Amino acid sequence: MFTMLDPLERALRVAPTQDAVIVGDRRQSFVDFGRRCRKIAGALDVLGTSAGDRIAVLGPNSGSYVELYMGVPTSGRVIMPLNSRLAGPELDYQLRDAEPHVLIAAVPPSNAAAQVPHVLSFEDWEELVERAPERELGEGVTPASIAGLFYTGGTTGASKGVVLTHGNLMANAQNMLIAAAMTGDDRYLIAAPLFHAAGSVAVLPCVWLGATQVVLPAFDPAAMLDVIESQSITVALGVPTMIAAANEEQARTPRDTSSVRMVFYGGSPIPTEIVHTATKTFPNAELCNLYGATELAPLATVLRHHEHCVDEEQGRSAGQPVLGVDCRIADDDGVELENRSVGNVVVRGPNVMSGYWNKPEATAQAMREGWYFTGDLGYADESSNIYLVDRAKDMIVTGGENVYSTEVEEALYAHPMVLETTVFGIPDDKWGEAVHAVVVRRGDVTADDLISHCRSLIAGYKLPKSIEFRETELPKSGPGKVLKRELREPYWDGRESTIV
Repeated sequence: MFTMLDPLERALRVAPTQDAVIVGDRRQSFVDFGRRCRKIAGALDVLGTSAGDRIAVLGPNSGSYVELYMGVPTSGRVIMPLNSRLAGPELDYQLRDAEPHVLIAAVPPSNAAAQVPHVLSFEDWEELVERAPERELGEGVTPASIAGLFYTGGTTGASKGVVLTHGNLMANAQNMLIAAAMTGDDRYLIAAPLFHAAGSVAVLPCVWLGATQVVLPAFDPAAMLDVIESQSITVALGVPTMIAAANEEQARTPRDTSSVRMVFYGGSPIPTEIVHTATKTFPNAELCNLYGATELAPLATVLRHHEHCVDEEQGRSAGQPVLGVDCRIADDDGVELENRSVGNVVVRGPNVMSGYWNKPEATAQAMREGWYFTGDLGYADESSNIYLVDRAKDMIVTGGENVYSTEVEEALYAHPMVLETTVFGIPDDKWGEAVHAVVVRRGDVTADDLISHCRSLIAGYKLPKSIEFRETELPKSGPGKVLKRELREPYWDGRESTIV
């Protein structure tokens, strides 16, 4: 098996003068990229960090971020990307849980200095790296070494740090290379945030090939299309809302997107109409639907040439397992079910996480005899295409971001006028799903009051987009559990799936 140093060493041999990273007018060759990774190792030595120490990163996409993604793990430390959209309490929880030694942040959380020994701005970090000596990479690093700690969820028990080893990430890199049929001549666009799997999934494959990555600091459909045209981008990936926004922008102001040969999307299911329109936005591109999870580093299945089957049954699937990954449908005991029987989507392979950070019980629940239980429900057809039909986890996917209902419910319950509440996803044409809350009030409070209250506790994308008030208690089962499905069903009536 490989470690993350192998792709870098290969790139330095086969494409030393090739552009590794382009950000705006800044171009960086693989020689310079490798030098910066060695200096990152030196800078982390100066800060007194050791093998296995967590290095947290909080900020927008940048060339420095790509360097950190490679340089931190190859130095023996652990990269810990933080979601820049999280609220202060959520970031505080993750910093307390992971105890990083260093935080590099565009805007540090207010309590960061009390929790992290070294808090640096990106400007201070750049100065430190330039002054630092170059250090040898890869010492003591094996495929079993932890490479990254990637948090999912928020401040409640649903928030978990996913531990991914070098072996996990390298297995996924191989899967991505096969799925994308990439070559060293490709020019890959990083448009999704690098703290998200959609942003970082191709960093290792591109470095391994010696291919060029072009980085957008933040997603903007006009900027995305401009860069595709000016940089002759060949491969791009985004969540469905990004593809939808690019479709609308291209219809308003057409650019030359003929260079694009492959467009990936994942993070949430994609509406058929967006796929149809994307064939016009990217006329020469193969469209590919991806399914996975952070715990899978992240790929599980791929649907190639979605544009050819979008109106057929297969077009509603998440595709077949990527090579090297086994994806099946099982009952709660892990026994595989017959074709077209609905059950748990479970995954096994070298890409599957080693566990959740500091959460042995959650790890034991998710990992059973080598299989990762995704929390999704689905079925398989006779060709092992996986069809998602519902979520066993109480989770909403809105705009490619995961929102756990319990997080939003906890925030709502913190308001003194909330007697009872439940939260679930409802259909939304733009975001796939929207966060919806049903609330029983103790007294006079408006939906705007509750949303404003939640804004100080959770990230903006987790806020309820709509709130329904009820005068009587919420319907419950015999044991007293709220019948969320009963409340949710009217919104999904007539739909083929409760996943948009």
